[in-house]
Amino acid sequence: MMNLEEKKKSGLELFLYWGLPILAILLVVGGWLWFAISNPRLMPNPLQVYERLIRTFTRPVAKVNLFGHAFASLGRVLMALVFAWVIGIVLGILIGWSRVCKAVIGTIFEIIRPIPPIAWIPIVIMWFGIEEFPKVLLVFIGTFVPLVINTAAGIGLVDKINIDVGKIFGGNRFQILAQIVIPTALPSIFAGIRTSVSSGWTTVLAAEMIAAQHGLGALVTRGWQGSDMALVMVAVITIAIIGAFLAFSLNKLEKWVCPWTK
Repeated sequence: MMNLEEKKKSGLELFLYWGLPILAILLVVGGWLWFAISNPRLMPNPLQVYERLIRTFTRPVAKVNLFGHAFASLGRVLMALVFAWVIGIVLGILIGWSRVCKAVIGTIFEIIRPIPPIAWIPIVIMWFGIEEFPKVLLVFIGTFVPLVINTAAGIGLVDKINIDVGKIFGGNRFQILAQIVIPTALPSIFAGIRTSVSSGWTTVLAAEMIAAQHGLGALVTRGWQGSDMALVMVAVITIAIIGAFLAFSLNKLEKWVCPWTK
């Protein structure tokens, strides 16, 4: 009897984790086909998108193939993320752990938190031009703020009982912070990391659509300006694939670093 119940449970889990995602993808593809057939001028069909994908290699846009544009966008995001993660996590820990830092630095972040990253685009372009640095800076702004806020919130939500236990066993402030507070706050820190990656990916694409020769955002702009919807779809699908890969990688990394959250 137990074996039969276990088989049913296994079959249900298999359907939930594999059947439903595949069904969702099929529904999206089916909707795409229906819209492409109904409105061929507005939406290319999958075959046309595939043919345009091949042409991005045989006739590269701006002398760079699709991989080059994807790596250009990804490189900007990763460069900004390295600085945002290091500086943002450190500042978030200071804000969450120190009342003085929370009163001074935390207040500043509460003020700038409602400002969307895209709102900084005209300011950064006016100050620094349209070269590579402004794009990386915009991504840094978009990733830095949510990471600091999530890290500080995670540090602040650590149960005071855990801290008191550390004091009872003779731990100093640094030991309590390093061995109790930060490990407890890791899920919140990873939530900030996931948010920063999503925000950074969105910000770099927006920045590239405004001022860039290379990058997936530049491909979207090139396709839009040239009424080449197939090129737009190639760029959009590539954006979705890379975004899904980043989310999957972060999820695996979080499970490895924080196995207790499974």
